[in-house]
Amino acid sequence: MNEVFVKCLFEFIGTAILLLFGDGVVASTVLKKSKGENGGWVVITIAWGLAVMLGVFIAGPYSGAHLNPAVTLGLAAAGTFSWGLVIPYIVAQMLGGFLGAVLVYAYYKNHYDATEDPEAKLSTFCTIPAIRSYGRNLFCEIVGTFVLVFVILALATKGNTPEVGMGSLGAFPVAMLIVALGMSLGGTTGYAINPARDLSPRLAHALLPIRGKGSSDWSYSWVPVVGPIVGGFLAAGLYCLVFC
Repeated sequence: MNEVFVKCLFEFIGTAILLLFGDGVVASTVLKKSKGENGGWVVITIAWGLAVMLGVFIAGPYSGAHLNPAVTLGLAAAGTFSWGLVIPYIVAQMLGGFLGAVLVYAYYKNHYDATEDPEAKLSTFCTIPAIRSYGRNLFCEIVGTFVLVFVILALATKGNTPEVGMGSLGAFPVAMLIVALGMSLGGTTGYAINPARDLSPRLAHALLPIRGKGSSDWSYSWVPVVGPIVGGFLAAGLYCLVFC
């Protein structure tokens, strides 16, 4: 089987699993009549870390488990990943994010129907800022993703692990990184730090026949795309300055 196809297939599967469990915990905690209702932010951040861990376990041995266009672009900019694979990886990640979000909707369909608040429904698909301030929100997404990509690159240097890639780092350090980011830096924007985690599910929200779903908030949608991409490139720049 074609090597590029295999890599992209596992990026697709890994990202779908990431969104199934990541968006799934949000659905469990905010949708009405769920047994996990009102579980809170700690539950969400821990489950997002575990969601990343599961995606890494699946995709790591085959693709390096980027599961995030910002990570893919950051690694390529740092010279540790082939630019020729960037577009195929990003396409696979975006498709996987879409599938994961659709599966969450199918799984929690009865609870979506029982929930009246359109914003609560939207929050199970994509991020919503706690206080809407586009400049500040963009800054937060840049900083959060900068930390994500820079730590991934730093962990992958000689003395930590021999190869660059989320899979080669091992799932547990990456999971702890996501939990720490959520608990420390996630309170402002919901820490998208991943266009495939936000844009693809937002598109799923727009297309799915969700009862009383309201707006998909496209006016905000650029923030969790531009912010992570900028943050990833800045992390790559600092990495090259310090380690190269």
